[in-house]
Amino acid sequence: MADPKHPRHYEEAFKRQIVRLCENGKPAREIKDEYDISHSTLHRWVQGIRNSGSTKAADNRTPEQNEPVELRKRNRQLEMEVDVSEQAAPVFARK
Repeated sequence: MADPKHPRHYEEAFKRQIVRLCENGKPAREIKDEYDISHSTLHRWVQGIRNSGSTKAADNRTPEQNEPVELRKRNRQLEMEVDVSEQAAPVFARK
């Protein structure tokens, strides 16, 4: 299995191929063993394709589920801007 600190990234075409295998009747256990994919990953891909036609997490979340994700992204951006400002302040203060 993949290291949680370094998750695997799969191409969209590969994900769709795996979902097709599952939908065509190949047992999930065989797919998981053959391609070394976790049960939850396989389930998430199948559900994503069925629900929205996409395996991307953002496409399969409700607006309410997306809000905290967007807020965390915005918070990280603002924290980086503050860090840059704090580092630049002494340079501009000397002038």
